[in-house]
Amino acid sequence: MKLFEMIVWPKFRTHVILAFSTLVGLIIGGTVVYHSLENWTWIQCFYFSVTTLTTVGYGDIYPTNDASRLFTSFYVLMGVGLALLSLSIIGNDYLDRQERQMSRFKAQREILKPKIQDKLGKK
Repeated sequence: MKLFEMIVWPKFRTHVILAFSTLVGLIIGGTVVYHSLENWTWIQCFYFSVTTLTTVGYGDIYPTNDASRLFTSFYVLMGVGLALLSLSIIGNDYLDRQERQMSRFKAQREILKPKIQDKLGKK
């Protein structure tokens, strides 16, 4: 089983790793660009990138010059879609793994059910 996991398992996880990397790249990219365009701290840039990509947008900080407004327009148009796609890939993979685990559990239960009934019936 270990050999199977080492050879096959990484191939199945490539899409999740790519989705996670895309999400992290979007956040880091936005943080760096906002840090160069605005007079914000790194934390403020990170915060603004995350709230923008998740479409929360509290409005407590906002772009103050034309260059950052222009970047924000494209960042939202491209970034929100990519972030949602990445999150849906990660979530779908999680649900698929849960479903496979539940199927294995049900199969094991069905295999063991007659044996348990035999033991209970003999008493």
